[in-house]
Order: sequence, then C-alpha cells, then structure tokens
Amino acid sequence: MPNGILLALIAYASYSCSDAVIKSLGGQFTVFEIGFFVTLFAGCFLFFTLPVDERWRDFWRTKRPWAVQARAWAGIASGVLSVYAFTTIPLAEVYALIFLAPLLVTMLSTVILKERVGPWRWLAVVAGFAGVMLVVRPGFRELHLGHLAAFANAFLAATSVILMRSLAQQEKRTTMLGTLIGYGLLFNGVGAAATSFSLPNIWQLAWLVLGGVFTAGGQLLQLLAAKYAPANRIAPTHYSQIVWAVVLGAFFFNEYPDTLTLVGLAVVGASGMLTMVREEVRVGTVRWNPFTRTRL
Repeated sequence: MPNGILLALIAYASYSCSDAVIKSLGGQFTVFEIGFFVTLFAGCFLFFTLPVDERWRDFWRTKRPWAVQARAWAGIASGVLSVYAFTTIPLAEVYALIFLAPLLVTMLSTVILKERVGPWRWLAVVAGFAGVMLVVRPGFRELHLGHLAAFANAFLAATSVILMRSLAQQEKRTTMLGTLIGYGLLFNGVGAAATSFSLPNIWQLAWLVLGGVFTAGGQLLQLLAAKYAPANRIAPTHYSQIVWAVVLGAFFFNEYPDTLTLVGLAVVGASGMLTMVREEVRVGTVRWNPFTRTRL
C-alpha cells in the first residue's frame, strides 16, 4: 500500500507540472490550441500504456454508448475550461475551486444515485464552500471569468465521476480514455482552426510536448498506483496538488497566497479528504480506477 500511495503522490505532482506548463503558455496560444497539442502528445504516450487484456482498436465497442460519450464530452469541456482558468487566474485559486468536485459529487449522488448522505459529509460540503469563500473572497476582490470557468470545471468533473461510477463495471479503460482523446482532438482541433491557429516555434513545441508528457505520466502512474493500493486510499492524495499549486505558483509565477488563502486551501483540502474517507462507493471488481482524473 505505501508504494501505491507514493506513486499516486508522484502522479498528482506530474499533473500539477502539466497544469503549470499550460499556465506558462497562456497568451501565446488559444485555449483550443493548447488543449489540442497537449491532448495529442499525451495520447501519443498513452498509446503504449493499454492494459494487457485490452486493445485500442476495440475502444469504440461500448455497452452504454450514450453514457460513455456523455462522460467524454464532460471531460472535454472540463479540459477547455481548466486551460482557460489556469491561464487567467492564480494556480491556488483554480485548485481551490476545482477541488469542490468531491463535494459536488456528494450533492449530485443524492439526486442521481439516490445515495444516503450523513451529517459528516454534509458538514464537509459546507466547510468546503466556506474554504473557497476564504480563497476567492467575492465582494472583497475582483472576480474573473477564470473563476467561473474553474467552478464549472468542478461541476463537470463531479458529473464525470458520477458517470464513471455507473460505467466502472461495464466499460474498459481503453474505451473511456480512447473516446476522451478522440473527441478532445476533434473538438480542440476545430476550435483552434476556427479561431487563431499559429504554428508553435521549437521552444513552444518543446513545452507543449512536456505538458503532454506530464499528463501521460500522471495517467500511467495513477494506473500503477491502483495496482498497489485501493482507490479509497489513493483518492486523498489528490489534495497534494494544493501544496504544488502554492509552490509552483510562487516559484514560477510570483503568486504568493496570503494567510486567508492558505487557511481556505487547508479547509478545502480537509473537507474533501473527509468526504473521501467517509464515502462508501460500491463499484465491484473493475479493470480501471473509476476515481481517476476526468480530463487530460
């Protein structure tokens, strides 16, 4: 189990580095072009990571095609919104809003999955939103469209998790990942062509490749982590990204969170981990981790 948790921590560090690379490219390309190239290069590396009992050429064979495609489109929209958020507002604020996703899962699960939610989980939801208010402080500081994009990202991520739970016993990992990559390339490619596509120079291309490498590395490490530790033990490591947001934001982008922001981030992280620890999810035996990242 310690090996699985360590791999998960490294996976989320890799994801955070990918998000930092995306942030550094803001202003140089449109969100669609960044999304297209990062998805393309991540897909190239992920092509070699399929499970031994699955084949990429069968990824389109689904048992519940509409649910699979709905999850893929939610992941694509989440990816576009996350690129916009990362390139317009500080890393710490993006993560604070995105980390509302587990709390939104709790709320959506009562409506969609008809799950019973106890008082501790509702307390975690209230605390999580209070923590976000400490970070964002609406009414005391200017809000941007990036904040709205990050919150919408959290909602879409929660929707994806709900869909992934219902699909976990029936669909293959290659199906879930293949549809996400395919639609992501199509959507971002059309968006880039319709806006202002510009060929990257050699250095920009290197950064885009690096973003894809970090994304693919996170996916692969998370898959390996699931082999050594159960999903409910891996899930709380997701909040290690809060630390990376503070470190990367300060070191590379001169984003220094104040005391209230740090307190708010701690509250958001604690409430999310409480939700994950107390959540009871019955997904049976599956071939992939239904709690994996919902966007590339």
